[in-house]
Amino acid sequence: MDSTLINIIALALLFVGLVGTIIPVLPGLLLSICGLLIFKFGTENEMPMAYVWIFALLTAISTVLNYIIPAQTNKKYGGTRYGSIGSLVGTVLGLMFIPIPFGFLIGMLIGVFLGELLHDLTDTTKAFNSVKGAFVGFIYGTGFNMMVGLAMLLVVGYYIFF
Repeated sequence: MDSTLINIIALALLFVGLVGTIIPVLPGLLLSICGLLIFKFGTENEMPMAYVWIFALLTAISTVLNYIIPAQTNKKYGGTRYGSIGSLVGTVLGLMFIPIPFGFLIGMLIGVFLGELLHDLTDTTKAFNSVKGAFVGFIYGTGFNMMVGLAMLLVVGYYIFF
């Protein structure tokens, strides 16, 4: 296969992956790492293998952090263990049962709110603060994903164009 075509495919995957860090319907960093791997192993380039390992590790860390960060920021904003568990359960249920682009986010926020209400039915202020904390955590996780995806795109772009 022509290396120009492989470069185009790799860049397209990296770009779509970067968009996917914002739009949750697309598996952002998974597409980005695929673009990186296609570039590394599909062309003759001088990109060190260390980049592949570093970005694979960052992608794995990011996958785990996407579930942990909202639960932890929920606690930072005064949430309880119930809210953290609700965050994890709501994220999974939102992915499965809310068939819209941000279904997992809606599920996560509802899960935090309901979890906090299970803990203390009378304290809705605390439940709303916990939801705010979970949302802030989601923003942190999305920012991390975006930085990793952008770094992959820039590294591959560097080795293609320079």
